[in-house]
Amino acid sequence: MTPNVVQAWDAELGYSHVHLANRPPGGPVEIPSGTTGGEPVWGVWTVNPIGQEGVWFIQHSMLEWRSSAYGIDPDDVETLLDVCFHEWFFPNPNDPLIVHDEVATQILRETRDLPSVWTPGVSDEARRDAHLEKIRLVKERVARVEAAPRQDRQDALLFVGSARVAPSDPLEPIKAHTRLDPIRVAGKKQYLEWRRATADGPVTPTFELKPPATFRGMVPG
Repeated sequence: MTPNVVQAWDAELGYSHVHLANRPPGGPVEIPSGTTGGEPVWGVWTVNPIGQEGVWFIQHSMLEWRSSAYGIDPDDVETLLDVCFHEWFFPNPNDPLIVHDEVATQILRETRDLPSVWTPGVSDEARRDAHLEKIRLVKERVARVEAAPRQDRQDALLFVGSARVAPSDPLEPIKAHTRLDPIRVAGKKQYLEWRRATADGPVTPTFELKPPATFRGMVPG
């Protein structure tokens, strides 16, 4: 099956919204203890296969989490972006209608034995290779993100009166200006290791979890 192509046209940097203060009725201004300021967020302007425009948002912390979860080099921003973009297209194994999608079903069948971020006792290399294999299958069979033709992007800039020159890669601003702090990545990795070490083991299925002749655990009337 030929995958759908989502075209990337441009990328720009913004910041997430943060409530810096809260004033209860009649009370003093309170600043939440967890407030640390706005997070850098990249917006990527895209056009899908049927011509619909949209903006995909990639938070700076999203890149940090993918680096820590799958052992991807923090400096390999290109691979991290590839992962962030194409994870959205991976089939949801909890979708009850997934059986009607032959491509999605086949991908799930081929990847069901691969380790995930929560699989204990797996090396970073094995976890990374497994996730990149999922991304490869998605790009090969479901959808992939590609740069829109440079001339089209340049014409669009001229149309809106911009003096900018369209780069060869619309994601170049992200790749050129994103720097991940290895200490922050290491901290997230330690958290994931702790979660894996303290997580509950597999649950033994029982009839109480899903009664017979019911859908998604609903009790018969």
